[in-house]
Amino acid sequence: DVQLRESGGGSVQAGGSLRLSCAASGYTYNLWNMGWFRQAPGKEREAIATIDTDGIPSYADSVKGRFTISQTNAKNTLYLQMNSLKPEDTAMYYCAAGPYLTLATILWVGNYWGQGTQVTVSS
Repeated sequence: DVQLRESGGGSVQAGGSLRLSCAASGYTYNLWNMGWFRQAPGKEREAIATIDTDGIPSYADSVKGRFTISQTNAKNTLYLQMNSLKPEDTAMYYCAAGPYLTLATILWVGNYWGQGTQVTVSS
């Protein structure tokens, strides 16, 4: 079974940093893209970053220049380094994986999602 397990969330003050991790298992890592999306209370899910099988990242404008997506060489662990955090970054953050996953398709049925990790940024 495909499993994605996020960790690293927490509470931080505005301007601070956090690094999220996602441990993947149950699929062929070098064949699937991976990414992160988030959902704040009362708001729609927002795709924020993806990385393809060639290691090429893509970012939403809302996080570009502040967040960095990366993965281990084995591609079984995904990271999201979040710097210069803002209160509006407060959300549940989810890891996702799929063979056709992109920023545009990360929320589509057919991709696999983790259970999420909470990030809270206080002003």
